[in-house]
This record gives sequence, structure tokens and C-alpha cells, in this order.
Amino acid sequence: MTNTGTAEIARHPRSTPGNPRILDEHYPHHPGGNHPRPPRPRARSKAEADFLSIGDGAHAWLVEAAATGTSRVRAKMARAVEFATILDATRVDQALGLAAAAGRFDDADLGAILDHLATRGEPGDLVRADETYSAQPGTASWERFGR
Repeated sequence: MTNTGTAEIARHPRSTPGNPRILDEHYPHHPGGNHPRPPRPRARSKAEADFLSIGDGAHAWLVEAAATGTSRVRAKMARAVEFATILDATRVDQALGLAAAAGRFDDADLGAILDHLATRGEPGDLVRADETYSAQPGTASWERFGR
């Protein structure tokens, strides 16, 4: 408000739904950066607390597993807690972090990563499976189908 009434103080470019345009200088007493905040899982049961107590790798695994729509998450979390009880929890945490980074959320993936770490030591370069390097032969043979 001014002495003569309402006045425009800022004009923002148009945006799309779900993508607000916020200028940090408009909020001088708020921490800067209008970027997504990483989710922090919170335990709602003892089983979830036991899993998250493994470490940061467990947190990363849970966030990535949820983002990819992984099934049977509770069973996989319980298996990780079993591994952490029997083996070194630090090693299980490392394996969970590697699994999260590589997108490995299958039932046997954590065990396979732990086996690899036990027999071959530290991991080499991380390889994330994607369609760029597929063994699938392709669909070129179907091009003439129906002609």
C-alpha cells in the first residue's frame, strides 16, 4: 500500500502449475534456494526405526525405493536389519547406499552386493542399468511385418 492506494511491487513471469517462481530477494529472512528439499524418512514403527538406524545408506535406499515404486519394501527392510544384526552394520549401510545409487531394489540385490563387497572388497565404478546398454536385440526385424 502507498499513500495513493495499492501499487504493484513485483511482476513475475508466468509459470506452470506446481512450479512456482519465487525470488529469494523477496524473502530476506528466509533461507535462500527455491529447490526441492530431500525427503527425510521418519519411522512410524519399531521395524522402521531399526532399519533407519542402520545409517544414511538405509535412508537413501528407502527414499529411492519409494520413488521407483519398489514392491515388498517392508520385507526388504526387515532383511536388511537381519543382515545388519549378523554382519557389520556399517557394511550393510554401505551396501544399501550402493543399491540406492545403482537402482538395485530386487529381493536378492542387497545380498548380492554384500557378497560382492565381502569377496572383492571395495566396489569399482558404479553402473546403473538403463536402456542405453541393453542386450535386447531390438525390433528392426518387425519393420516389414504386415506389408
